[in-house]
Amino acid sequence: MNPYILTILLFGLSLGTTITFTSSHWLLAWMGLEMNTLAIIPLMAQHHHPRAMEATTKYFLTQATAAATLLFASVTNAWLTGQWEIQQITHPLPSTMITLALALKIGLAPLHAWLPEVLQGLDLTTGLILSTWQKLAPFALILQIQPSNPTLLIILGLTSTLIEGWGGLNQTQLRKILAYSSIAHLGWMILVLQFSPSLTLLTLLTYFVMTFSTFLVFKLNKSTNINTLATSWTKTPALTALAPLILLSLGGLPPLTGFMPKWLILQELTKQGLAPAATLAALSALLSLYFYLRLSYAMSLTISPNNLTGMTPWRFSSTQLTYPLATSTAMTICLLPLTPGISTLLTP
Repeated sequence: MNPYILTILLFGLSLGTTITFTSSHWLLAWMGLEMNTLAIIPLMAQHHHPRAMEATTKYFLTQATAAATLLFASVTNAWLTGQWEIQQITHPLPSTMITLALALKIGLAPLHAWLPEVLQGLDLTTGLILSTWQKLAPFALILQIQPSNPTLLIILGLTSTLIEGWGGLNQTQLRKILAYSSIAHLGWMILVLQFSPSLTLLTLLTYFVMTFSTFLVFKLNKSTNINTLATSWTKTPALTALAPLILLSLGGLPPLTGFMPKWLILQELTKQGLAPAATLAALSALLSLYFYLRLSYAMSLTISPNNLTGMTPWRFSSTQLTYPLATSTAMTICLLPLTPGISTLLTP
């Protein structure tokens, strides 16, 4: 892609998110979300592959549906209450519609079916943008309207964690596994949103760091399915040794960084008298841990080409910068000892 066009598209992405962040009016927030969608569509379709085109079409239709529902709900709210303010959602009908529209935007279960299919059709760089940056603007709106419908948020959160655990078990495609991982982490965030918004933001930042590391590892190895992971030890042995730690951190295993948000969320849910919800969420984390262990096994404990049907693929030296990967990997693995200080900052 032409560098000037790429710069304009990335500027449009950041501008759309910034507009949504800074807006207090529903119409302006909707415009920011639309700019976000329109800026990423050329990035998704840049390879002119039928699968990329299919993913782009699915993404556009889903986001257009969510945006239309959001606009309809905000107009309904203005009609019922006379308010366009984002934080003035008092009527239950527009509140529920807006929550569901934003859940469709970010891919919360049961409105999640588009996310694995779309992510599977993209390259890893665009998939990383879709899994991280594209979540920011809708999440900012969910944070602002979060006290409106507590029961719906808990249902969405629990459904997301459970469906992700079951959905990812039988997958062999790495991008689909990462899509289900995204759904689960969003479920954990939504679950605790009404009780501790600061804890939700901590979980979101931790998820971004861990997902960034995972995507960069797969991109460096040019891996898109479990079989090709087995060839990574010949190319990058040191990274192959660290990759299981990144994956297990994504699954929330102590003593890695990914355990911190899950630990604090379970503690908060128990404090709020939601022990059954906390138990269900913890059990669903075990399901996701299983398929992260599968990836770890394939990457570091399997010798290629014993498990491959064909020959080991040729590999050229990667031109990818490794400094961002080194930084994010260190953060993914080593931040758990800072939990007491972080939890002190989170207490109001």
